[in-house]
Amino acid sequence: MTLFHALVVFHVATGAVGLIAFWGPIVTRKGAAAHRKWGRAACYGFLGAGTLAIAMAFLSLYGPEHRHPEVTDRRLFDGLFGWMMLYLGMLTIGFVDYGLGVVRHSRNRRALRSARYQAVIAAVVLTGAWCGWFGWQVGHPLMMLVAFIGIAAMLIQQRYIWRESDPPRGTHIGEHFRALIGMGISAYTAFLSVGLIRLVPEHVFNPAIWAGPSVIGVSLIVWFTVKGKRAAAPKRSDPRPHPQ
Repeated sequence: MTLFHALVVFHVATGAVGLIAFWGPIVTRKGAAAHRKWGRAACYGFLGAGTLAIAMAFLSLYGPEHRHPEVTDRRLFDGLFGWMMLYLGMLTIGFVDYGLGVVRHSRNRRALRSARYQAVIAAVVLTGAWCGWFGWQVGHPLMMLVAFIGIAAMLIQQRYIWRESDPPRGTHIGEHFRALIGMGISAYTAFLSVGLIRLVPEHVFNPAIWAGPSVIGVSLIVWFTVKGKRAAAPKRSDPRPHPQ
């Protein structure tokens, strides 16, 4: 229990940095120094929180203590606070890794095919598949939903990585912000459904708690995608008057 509580403290500290800094890159000018500064803080905060979430998930699965008395079903407890936490931690790390990788290798997309990046994506897909399967076993559809969203996101990333022809210039920017907004979705989902729920345990199965981050995050992705396409579209020029 002492180890678990220590992990919780560090998880809350790193997660708070990520949850707060996440909004900095969204509201600042893209590519500016402030955008990069806030982005690094959010990524490093979520990397720490995701890693610690994985450690806490294993302790919840294999530790003797049942830390949520409001959940009387031990298998459901294992699903929500064990396998789902493990998956969401891995998903957060996967989004951070890919979101930074597409910028780092914007001129060499094939570098993302290396074993180093593919192993992280594979880990996300495997933990997501197990989370979804376990959710089906315990009859929890929201576990299956978050698993489906994460696996679909990884497949979309793979389509960008493995496509034969080079994508249009600047495509990596869209991949970058979709991944890092996905990072925020997974982190806020974990925060609301696993962390904050300790304060309001009667809402542990409230769909709004689980779906809220996805609705807001997907809306942001759509907004920035449309905005980016408009900015990249060729400007329409009026016909010049015929010289007299």
